[in-house]
Amino acid sequence: MAKSSASFVCQSCGSATGKWAGKCEACGGWNTIVEEGAAPPIGAGAGRRLKGRRFALEDLKSDEPAPVRRPTGIAEFDRVTGGGLVPGSALLVGGDPGIGKSTLILQALGKYAQSGQRAVYISGEEALAQVRMRGSRLGLSDSPLHLGAATNVEDILATLEADSSNGRGAPGIVAIDSIQTLWTGALDAAPGTVAQLRTASFDLVRYAKASGAALLLVGHVTKDGQIAGPKAIEHLVDAVLYFEGERGHHFRVLRAVKNRFGATDEIGVFEMTGAGLAEVANPSALFLGDRASAAPGTAVFAGLEGTRPLLCEIQALVSPSSYGTPRRAVVGWDTGRLAMLLAVLDARGGLGMSGHDVYLNVAGG
Repeated sequence: MAKSSASFVCQSCGSATGKWAGKCEACGGWNTIVEEGAAPPIGAGAGRRLKGRRFALEDLKSDEPAPVRRPTGIAEFDRVTGGGLVPGSALLVGGDPGIGKSTLILQALGKYAQSGQRAVYISGEEALAQVRMRGSRLGLSDSPLHLGAATNVEDILATLEADSSNGRGAPGIVAIDSIQTLWTGALDAAPGTVAQLRTASFDLVRYAKASGAALLLVGHVTKDGQIAGPKAIEHLVDAVLYFEGERGHHFRVLRAVKNRFGATDEIGVFEMTGAGLAEVANPSALFLGDRASAAPGTAVFAGLEGTRPLLCEIQALVSPSSYGTPRRAVVGWDTGRLAMLLAVLDARGGLGMSGHDVYLNVAGG
């Protein structure tokens, strides 16, 4: 039998190579390749196929009713997920550091637990005392939410399975904050590596499918805004949600880039306050609340995000340029599209925009 050897795996894209290199040829990342041990052989020998177990095949038609969704009680969150969490589904929530991912998940589970359902929140980054402090600030101290602090996947699964075997059944929702902190004893790799992320995510998703619990995984993002770890994690889960926002604004937007049980064009709008995230049922009124209708250089744009129309104010300023190359400054919009519109106005409208500076801003970020 051939001797197993270690391989070098990129921590950004998950591609494996036979030797170390400073730059990954697959994704172009620098200093992302780390040596990892080879997985133990599965079969008794090379070329030998293990005998499997037969399973029944079924058709598409079924008399079983569709699974009932589990709404969390936060309307904006349920809107993005398609009306609530589907039993046995797995969702991955990503966002920039400090944007409010943990706050959002804790509020959703706290509201769900207050409705009389069982929910479990496992923190791998904070101690239980820190989670309780956040819960007190959010007004969830009386919520019957089950808390835990662990990073070992085997310990988490053993706790969930033992809690389910006492007659109460599996919890309705299980949240893991965050997936990058978990590790399994079956691998020698460090927490956060591609092998650990892939194995931990697979074990947790398999538990969710078998038990019927809805699984929420919180993930970190890279400097490019993508969820850290291999793309296999995003393919493994049923929905991928991004929690977005800007440092200078107190608005937060939750949007889905993948959803097997709902649309991907719905957004949820939140406002970050001292007492946590507040739902914004009518974003148009919030964005246009301080608008002065007589102010020059402003216009209201009507867009459609999913099934909800969204109104926002566009502010523009045009001034003569004192330099050979006019300046184009854009906040909240695509710079390339502004250049295209100015070229059309200059060539077809005869406005002479090539000698003016143009500043464009979308109010509210």
